[in-house]
Amino acid sequence: MRPKKIFGFRINKAEIMGLVVALIIVALDFLFLFKDNSSMFYFVLGLAFVIGGFPFFLYLVFESNRALEKEAMFLEFARNLVENVKAGTPVSKAILNIRTKDYGPLNPHINKLANQILIGIPIKTAFETFSRDLGNNTISRAINIISESEKAGGEIESILEAVVTSVSQIQKLKKERRSAMYSLIVQGYIIFLIFIIIMIVMEFKILPIATGFSESYSNAPVEDMGGFGGLIGGGGNISAAELSQSFLWLLIVQGFFTGLIVGKLSEGKVKSGLKHSFILMVMAILINTGAKVLFK
Repeated sequence: MRPKKIFGFRINKAEIMGLVVALIIVALDFLFLFKDNSSMFYFVLGLAFVIGGFPFFLYLVFESNRALEKEAMFLEFARNLVENVKAGTPVSKAILNIRTKDYGPLNPHINKLANQILIGIPIKTAFETFSRDLGNNTISRAINIISESEKAGGEIESILEAVVTSVSQIQKLKKERRSAMYSLIVQGYIIFLIFIIIMIVMEFKILPIATGFSESYSNAPVEDMGGFGGLIGGGGNISAAELSQSFLWLLIVQGFFTGLIVGKLSEGKVKSGLKHSFILMVMAILINTGAKVLFK
């Protein structure tokens, strides 16, 4: 059970513990390393982000896999329902007959559906509750069709077969989509890794040269710089360390939106991209801050 819902997410104990540990690390980091403003300070902040976000990342991966498993088990449930209805059994009685079979994550929902039918709740209402509890768009559409068909009467077995075929085709198309997009996901990760390397090269090789060049001009007498004296000598100097901080934020923002795009392309949902965003942001933070610790 996930007891509390915040910003669309239900927070469990592991996620709360991760946030608490992350906040403790951040507090200790500011207490002992903030005054030095060292590279280690930003590296520890990155570790705190990883620790705080990792439980949410696991939840997203788990929910994604669980949704796929629910769709597969619902397909099995629908097929068993078709077999019973073809034998002349009403839909409500067929559900009671197959409730004892193992449908993995659907078991509690199917038992609830059967119990509602047993106590006399209309099957349409029971199906609506079943659909709402699952919270899966593919299953919800199939359940609505089954519910309306049972209410209207007619050749219910033919409609159930059509629903089973439709769900099966949707699953097949999703698998083909993930397979087709796999290479695109890998390319996205590789391109982002190259982008990180370019930023690190700029930070450690180009920025020091550029800032040193700027300092040499700003320290030179104005009359020696000709017409550029008023332009170059007019402002304060910015150190390479100050400029490099903007590079880290650039990498974080780039990683976040790249992950969302990858998730949208591969799974059709922006929410599915949050796990990719987390991975890319972790790569950016740890590689960038780790490089500062090693090379500075």
